[in-house]
Order: sequence, then C-alpha cells, then structure tokens
Amino acid sequence: MSDQIEASGSRSRARAKGSARPAPLVDPDPQLILPETWRRRPWIPALIVVAVLAVVIGAGFAMDKALQPAVPQALTSCKTSPELGPRDYSDRQPICIVPGKVYKATLNTTQGDIVLTMLPQWAPVTVNNFIVLAVNGYYNGLSFWDVPDWEAQAGDPLNNGRGGPGYNLPEEPSPLKWDAGAAGMARIPGGPINGSQFFIVKTEWPNGGPGSTVYNRFATVTSGLDKVSALAPGDRINTVTVTVSNPVASSGRVSPAR
Repeated sequence: MSDQIEASGSRSRARAKGSARPAPLVDPDPQLILPETWRRRPWIPALIVVAVLAVVIGAGFAMDKALQPAVPQALTSCKTSPELGPRDYSDRQPICIVPGKVYKATLNTTQGDIVLTMLPQWAPVTVNNFIVLAVNGYYNGLSFWDVPDWEAQAGDPLNNGRGGPGYNLPEEPSPLKWDAGAAGMARIPGGPINGSQFFIVKTEWPNGGPGSTVYNRFATVTSGLDKVSALAPGDRINTVTVTVSNPVASSGRVSPAR
C-alpha cells in the first residue's frame, strides 16, 4: 500500500515537474540596444561623452573670459613674471607702464566701484606692479580681510595677512599726505613691503601718520570714497579694470574724492 502511495506521489511530482513552464523571455528594451556601429566600435560612446564634456568646459571657460574686463591695447604687453603657482611668481613684475600717461584702476567691489588714480610720478615700480597684477586677474575674488575704523586692506591671496605674490617691493618714499583716499602697500613693521597687499585710508591715519616708515603711496581714490567707508571684513574685489589716457593738465597732483 505504501508502495502505491509512494509511486502515486512520484507520478504526481513528475506530472507537476513536467507541467512547469519556463519563464517567458523578456524582449530587451529597444532603447537599450546599441547601434551596430557602437557594438563594433565600443570606444564611440566614450568619445561622445568626452566631446560633450569638452564643449561644456569650453563654454564655461569662454563665459569666464567674457566676464573679465577688457585689457586696453596699451597694456596688452603687461605680462607677469614666470608663475611658480597660483598667484605666486618668481620675481617682481616687468615694467610695462610708460611715462606721461594717466592710469586709473576701477575696483568693482561688493560695495560698489572704487576708482584709484595711480601716482607713477611718486611710485613707478609700485604702480607698474599693481597694474600688471590687476590686468592679469590677480586681485579678482580677493577679500578685504582687514578693515579697522581707519583703513581697508586687501590683495592677500590667503585672505589672512600672510600671503603675497612671492616677492617684495622696494621702498618708494614720497612727501604725500596719508589722508582719506590715500592708497599704499602693506608691510609688517620692520619688515619688507608686500608685493600685492594694499590698503586704502578711510579717515585719518592714527597718531598723525606712519612717521618715517615707508608704505609706497601709489594711488588716490578719486571716486567711490563712500564705498571705501562702507567696506567691512569679507567684502571682496570682483574685478579690476585699468584704463590709460593722456593727461589733461601737466599738474602732478591728484585731488582726492569728495
């Protein structure tokens, strides 16, 4: 009897096993089928991806260049000394400014435009240095990291007072006053003059001025002194636009902004 049950059970399992149907095959999604050419040349999709990325990167680079201020024809020869790294150079900048021209630099900041009229008759090396760095984008994006009551300081690639372009500047003394709107180069007391960090006087230099210490008075604010007064730590320089023109008068003095 048990043999019959076992046999019957075996036949039932056999019938169940025989009646099982294989799972239907799923047709591949037509959209996932690669073209015959791609199957023969599998590098084509990779090449397409690379081409798309190149177009995107190129468009971004072109947009960035389009947003940069135009460099005047007179300053197209203002190239930097050999660059050792980002904002780091092997030596002082080559001289590219010429005598008898009026140089102005418009700092487009987060507070608005500040116009600096350069003083090459008093500080030619410093003015040339500032212009070369400016037209090559050195100051773009840098912050006014130090803004006490009387001055605003910028031009440090580290934004903490310890950075510079890799070189120092010579002293260029002058008898000019350090009143509101005066611009000079930063230096550590007893140390050399920094090659890129500059400051703009907002009100008056404490204790009547810097004394005998030289800070290379290289420019005067002739427009936007109210923007200088509004600067606070964290404000930044977006771009710097430099213009060159012929002098209207022969006077070497520049009147500060009112």
